[in-house]
Amino acid sequence: MRIPLSLLLTGLLAGPLSSTVALAQTAPVPQVKVDATRDPVDKSYRKMLQGVERFERDHALAPQAVLRFRLLPRQPGVDMKGVQLRIAGDSVSIPLPLAEDNSFAPVRNAQAAREDAVLIANRKATTMSWRAQVITPGLPPGTRRLGDLRLECRAGMDSGLISNDPQIIAWLSSMLYSTDKVCSEPDGNYLFFTDRRLFGVTLVHGERRVSLPFTMLYAGGEQTPASLPYCDCQVLLDRTYYAPLWDTRWPDDTLLEFTYMDEVAP
Repeated sequence: MRIPLSLLLTGLLAGPLSSTVALAQTAPVPQVKVDATRDPVDKSYRKMLQGVERFERDHALAPQAVLRFRLLPRQPGVDMKGVQLRIAGDSVSIPLPLAEDNSFAPVRNAQAAREDAVLIANRKATTMSWRAQVITPGLPPGTRRLGDLRLECRAGMDSGLISNDPQIIAWLSSMLYSTDKVCSEPDGNYLFFTDRRLFGVTLVHGERRVSLPFTMLYAGGEQTPASLPYCDCQVLLDRTYYAPLWDTRWPDDTLLEFTYMDEVAP
């Protein structure tokens, strides 16, 4: 049975681990400030490079695709216009230009890696989600390719993009999850997002067509008011789906066809 990270965290934070959690939170955590934003969104640059390396190793899953990373809204009312992102270290500051969809191409900088730099945005922690983005060019509109999603999951996990920004959430997620578990097993729970409100998803390969069950839409239909703040789907719940990354009966060239809410007659 798929158990979302958000539900596990809700139980763990309320249970015997709470005393251990409190100790973990007392550890000093370096912070970098941007434009006077307190508690800024940040990610490890070294971890991002690990995601780039995973993409390069497993590029055969999506040989025509390139790797980008994308910022998504996580909390209600977050303004995603004018987001500024940079790599910040002790002596380096490298702006990362964002495309119109708030995606960016990873860059390599040896000095930033040596300084254990962070990717930092002018938004507060927990206000945005981060995702890897792997898209083969030339796909039909309203589709994704399964091999792209398999590689997207691996690059995203190796990049540390489970977007529960508080330090304790990152600590717990590193204990509970690994890339292989999340991306290669039936109980993995890596969420994907569409750009519009989702009605349904159909797997298509040749003459074979299978609709994904409801349990693979909307974060499995398992989110509650208590667990939702721990999910990076907080404001995008109706755009989320799981993909059968583990199911070898569906080859990498399988397409996922999306039907959106605004396409369905009332």
